[in-house]
Amino acid sequence: MLNFNWIKSKGQGMVEYILIVAVVVGIVFVAYKSLGEKVKSKFESATKVIQKADKE
Repeated sequence: MLNFNWIKSKGQGMVEYILIVAVVVGIVFVAYKSLGEKVKSKFESATKVIQKADKE
């Protein structure tokens, strides 16, 4: 008789791993949506300062 118990334990581990990854992706997405514009504006202002300093 074949023993398929290893499939159940690996399947459960895979589902748990996928759930953890989904939660992390959700957190990153929310952080990006809430902080994205602020970070973008900071990088743009830093770029302007660097370009101004380069011209001098």
